Amino acid sequence: MKNLNEQNQLSKNPETVKTLRLWEMIFLGKGSFFRRCFHIFICIALRLFFRRIEAVGVEKVPKKGAIIFVLNHPNGAVDPGLVFVSLPRRVSFLAKSTLFDVPVAGFLFRVIEALPVYRRVDAGADMSKNLQTFQNCEALLARGRCIAIFPEGISHNATKLQPIKTGAARIALGALAIGTDNNALAKNGLKIMSVGLYYTSKTAFRSEALIRYGEIFDVEPIALDENGEPPREAVLPLTGEIENALKNVTLNLESERELETVIKAEALFSSVYENLLFKQTLTQSFLRLQDLAEKYKLLGQNNPEKMRELSAKVEKYESELQTSGLTVESLSVLQHPTAYVFRYLILRVILLLLLAPFSIIGAIIHSPAYLFSNLIGLMFKTHGVDAAGSTYKILAACLFMPLTWLVLAGIIFYFYGWQIALISIPITILCGYIALRSSETLIDMTVWLKSVWFLFRQRALFLRLLVQRKTLQQEIGEIIKK
Repeated sequence: MKNLNEQNQLSKNPETVKTLRLWEMIFLGKGSFFRRCFHIFICIALRLFFRRIEAVGVEKVPKKGAIIFVLNHPNGAVDPGLVFVSLPRRVSFLAKSTLFDVPVAGFLFRVIEALPVYRRVDAGADMSKNLQTFQNCEALLARGRCIAIFPEGISHNATKLQPIKTGAARIALGALAIGTDNNALAKNGLKIMSVGLYYTSKTAFRSEALIRYGEIFDVEPIALDENGEPPREAVLPLTGEIENALKNVTLNLESERELETVIKAEALFSSVYENLLFKQTLTQSFLRLQDLAEKYKLLGQNNPEKMRELSAKVEKYESELQTSGLTVESLSVLQHPTAYVFRYLILRVILLLLLAPFSIIGAIIHSPAYLFSNLIGLMFKTHGVDAAGSTYKILAACLFMPLTWLVLAGIIFYFYGWQIALISIPITILCGYIALRSSETLIDMTVWLKSVWFLFRQRALFLRLLVQRKTLQQEIGEIIKK
């Protein structure tokens, strides 16, 4: 393997967890003027849709040299968008060919230098055209550029990785085999880097997204066969290495039921760390989910009775909490002095009251666009064979929100003139943002207000639930330690 010292050095350094800010994402834009403009558009759309976007390990991405990024594909066009705005490198994505046939979408995909992939699952796709796509990929890599591939081949709702296709391995081996002494591949080699994408909810507005940059490894050059193709005995092992690297940065469970159980267990276990002063990073939650998933799988194999018993306890406890109107996090209210909790809530109530006129106006103005966007997301959950609910919802919001501002400005222009109409646009956007943040603060406060009220009315039950949480946390903790 090449650059072993560099990789060993990276492995010694802890990964950096970053919550991506809008300005940071915009700053990473590369390429032509139109590409940069579209980059800014994607940044704003994603930052508004997601409450938190977290990137971990992005510092491991080499600043120079050819790289193939391989990603899991759970969420349609949102997946490439997140990597597009978090990478410090100029990257070209491989996207399904049918997207290039849509007039506006096709133009935008060409602006961001995406490359079409012709799939058997797409009606009328000419698979022979993939040869040209592979050649374009090899040419980009020869110049020291980056490409990104979704080796599962489709965007899906499954709880684990789908079978990995061989395209990424074939492109990598083919590019190295045709390299010359003068290109970037001959000088610096070719690396493959796994990237895992995780969402707290794929389609919920103001959910959270994690981009995890994982293992990076060098590809060894091989000789092509008599047909000018990478030999199967080289393609399959490299595909297996890609699959293993992706499994290390993704959450893999056999069924929705298993996923739900693990998520509940993680929320129960990690709630002891959640309080008003400190919130866990999404990376911490994901790593615990990943660890619990593996331990639960082993527990189910080695001691299925214990697994069923623990799952039943978690389900029963969750049911009791729901009946009481509480969450596992809200039980942490006792971790703070009463005076602190009271001061925390009072300050936020005052802030909400001061901003109430703006937030109410913003909510009223933007509610039709919000409702229509959600409706479109529910109506169009797929694009062909691919999961695309979030993609449609975000695209609809990108259409309906600006349309809302323009319609309102048009009405104001009719009655009051162009000067006031022009001023109304930024004011309308500001009111919408205040409404968004106020609603989030109100939801957060509601959790704590319910806890305080429940503690005041039913202290004995509250304390019993608290003790039960501690007992279950200890049981789950034992599984993690073992």
